[in-house]
Amino acid sequence: MSDDIFDTRPVTGEVELEDILIEVGDDINLMEKDHGLKTLHIGAGWDINSFDAADAMDVDISIFLLDRNMKTRKDSDFIFYNQPEAFDGKIKHLGDSRSGAGDGDDEGITIDLQAVPFDVLQIPIVMSIYKGFEKKQTLESIKNAYIRIANAENHYEMMRFHLNDVFVDKKETGAIVGWLNREGPKWHFKAEPEFFAGGLGEIARGYDIIVNQE
Repeated sequence: MSDDIFDTRPVTGEVELEDILIEVGDDINLMEKDHGLKTLHIGAGWDINSFDAADAMDVDISIFLLDRNMKTRKDSDFIFYNQPEAFDGKIKHLGDSRSGAGDGDDEGITIDLQAVPFDVLQIPIVMSIYKGFEKKQTLESIKNAYIRIANAENHYEMMRFHLNDVFVDKKETGAIVGWLNREGPKWHFKAEPEFFAGGLGEIARGYDIIVNQE
């Protein structure tokens, strides 16, 4: 992935990494962090411990747009590698990285918050292993993983959630690593991981989506 798209540096240089790191259970008011926030960037990065290139682990991020019943309203409320855009590109998956190689974000999603329908109240952020259940690949093999949220317009980073401790000894193949929660005009990020043995497919079925992973 291009470092130009996935710039990990705070714009002002005034924010140190230790000041934006969060832990499990933290609830971050994103608008309080950046009053001018209109479009956010969800960035995710990881490294893979693998010596078998033919069967290398492929990690993906995705999101679901959920209503008050914790369900998607239609198939396009699921944004992932096979369906990378919604609302004419106002929500956009920025590309599928299959190796986790290099510095900075491996995958990213941008969300124009003003384009999110008013009946969408929660957006779970998912990290999953492509065909992990079939290949017997689990989250514990993902190293140096994180997700971060930044202002997509000026790259100002508001928070970063390191996942090394979260994934320790996890035999599952997918996880909701955090939630974007809507409270009126405000959006919060809640670091509240949930784990799923069946990975992305299991998560999607819970939200009334059937995933074609081919």
